[in-house]
Amino acid sequence: MPEPDTLPRSAALDAASFRLGVNYWPAQSAMGWWQQMDLAAAATDFARMRQAGCDSVRLFLLWEDFQPQPMTVDATALGHLVCLADLAAEAGIQLMPTLFTGHMSGVNWIPAWALGGSDGDKRFRIIAGGASVTAGLLNWFTDETVLASQVLLAHTAAEALKGHPALWAWDLGNENSNCVIPPSREAGLAWLARITGAIRAADPTARITIGLHMEDLEEDRGIGPAEAAAHCDFLCMHGYPIYADWSAGPTDELLLPFLAAITRWLGGGAEVLFAEFGLPTRRPGDPVQQQYSEPMQAMLVDELAAAAYVGRALKALHTGGSTGALLWCYADYAQALWDQPPFEQAVHERHFGLWRADASPKPVVAEITAYAGHIRITPPDAAWIDLAPADFYAAPKDNLKRLYARFRKQH
Repeated sequence: MPEPDTLPRSAALDAASFRLGVNYWPAQSAMGWWQQMDLAAAATDFARMRQAGCDSVRLFLLWEDFQPQPMTVDATALGHLVCLADLAAEAGIQLMPTLFTGHMSGVNWIPAWALGGSDGDKRFRIIAGGASVTAGLLNWFTDETVLASQVLLAHTAAEALKGHPALWAWDLGNENSNCVIPPSREAGLAWLARITGAIRAADPTARITIGLHMEDLEEDRGIGPAEAAAHCDFLCMHGYPIYADWSAGPTDELLLPFLAAITRWLGGGAEVLFAEFGLPTRRPGDPVQQQYSEPMQAMLVDELAAAAYVGRALKALHTGGSTGALLWCYADYAQALWDQPPFEQAVHERHFGLWRADASPKPVVAEITAYAGHIRITPPDAAWIDLAPADFYAAPKDNLKRLYARFRKQH
């Protein structure tokens, strides 16, 4: 296995490679990144990721920053995206930009002009214009102004990065069903057709996916693996044992290849990238932890235990046939951000990083480095699945629990 600093820069372009990377927000600015863009810091971060063995980065186009008004695309934000792609290419990293973000770290970040409807997941705060607001969302799948604006952003962004060596794929959103869901399966398929069509009209060679997550398997939310597979080039899944009341605990690595296998099966055998997993961590005796409540303390896993979990998870995802794995997330967030959304309420989100906020690596970075350079393998058979895909969503969560028990028996 080559050392990460000797990996050829073309490694990220090799279709046989097991993708290895991170989800990225900068430690010092988090979701304020596009308003506080620091290209020099991003270049340093990309180089650090590559040195650790990463070849891929998923980043997020905060919707309000890219479309402060409907039917427009902000030229400054778009220019920053192109500059970031240039920096990624220099570092030997490939990017998966995520459109319409949207849901992020327990908050729905929505342009003010896309509010005023009756949709939205009531579990999540809405931030618009830098403030928490009480409003419903317009449904992306039925409101023509919202949909036409999304088509414009997708086409314009794809045109800007057409042929760029750092472009790996486009992601159509981060856990979109936590914002709005389509009123029907047909409406979801029509949205997928229009957005993917806009990207391919600008760049016929572009690869496209969408950020599905565990709740898209636990519930029928209108766009699941089958619908995504009809229009996307590959599928993504996000999963965290800490959020699954049916997992075997916070470091249950088998949950991840199981979710990937279910996604592949429901998607008719489509390739599956595991695009989000990770754990919030603590260091014993760290004084900043003393302010946290007992339930919050319980969500934070010791850094060494989290590293061991990631090592097991990478092996399980690789041997389970996933095309790659992207960790959540690049770095812990600077303490100066802790009184801002989402971190003033979602305290555990402060500590998901592979690197600490001061850029020192956590033990997990060594696990990533050790896994750099692997080649994808064929997914094993799924003989433990004993029902037809068409029957799964009749009782999705019950089926997940039962099938997971069968999966664990074989592993």
